[in-house]
Amino acid sequence: MTESINKDHFEIRLAQEEEIQLLCDLAAGEGWNPGLRDIECFYQADRTGFYIGILKGEPIGCISAVKYGNNYGFVGFYIIREPWRGKGFGLAIWDHALASLKGRIIGLDGVVDQQDNYIKSGFKLAHRNIRFEGKAKALTSKASSLVDVKNLPFEQVAAFDAGCFFEERKAFLKAWLGEEGHLGFAALEDQQLKGYGLIRPYCDGYKTGPLFADNSVVANDIFNGLCAEIEGSNIILDVPENNADGLLLAERYELVQSFETARMYKGGSVDLPLDRVYGITSFELG
Repeated sequence: MTESINKDHFEIRLAQEEEIQLLCDLAAGEGWNPGLRDIECFYQADRTGFYIGILKGEPIGCISAVKYGNNYGFVGFYIIREPWRGKGFGLAIWDHALASLKGRIIGLDGVVDQQDNYIKSGFKLAHRNIRFEGKAKALTSKASSLVDVKNLPFEQVAAFDAGCFFEERKAFLKAWLGEEGHLGFAALEDQQLKGYGLIRPYCDGYKTGPLFADNSVVANDIFNGLCAEIEGSNIILDVPENNADGLLLAERYELVQSFETARMYKGGSVDLPLDRVYGITSFELG
């Protein structure tokens, strides 16, 4: 670590609400294409989970370390601005984030070329997440089982979501479902929720996330319905590699692989029901 990193010149602190947009701005600068209103919703997940690195009064980097319940955490937004890379600032921010999640199982979706560095920090590869992109196109008429997810009782949606994720994330989910421009469908069978999916706008189109479903037929119905709402627009779907039906779903809609991440965990393993995860929520929050 260089001499320039010391408590007099470099500070790592929580991002305040009025500063939180900085994380998305830095992510956009890296070409990560965050959703237009992602960060406001992400902040609701854990207001104590977003950090910025300040060097002589100037923000030069950021990271998120969001806590879920008492047992889990997820790291994202790990970015250092180009002029200050390779000087120890990134490692300082990284260590600070991991320390804030001590005692928890920690997950991340990291770029593949950084996988060896994450392994050195104690992370183990669980699976890949593959990003698919293409033009939204409905293949059939809208399934009769679909309803606007915002019209369902929130507790019903939250309970289904928790069964596909680490655990409940109600504060985030309430913001995510209610955010302007976010559109979602749920599939019902005898009033039982069988799946739901949501799209939100980014600079060049729409990103899907999450897309959770009990089976491939339900997943297809939901994704088809979402595509019908934005026909002709660009759409992104991030699929866990382990979900073979999810990969087939992307192929069916002629989406093309454009990117991938390494889902890794430290401090234990996570037995997510990946056969029900056809699209992860985001690379930043899991």
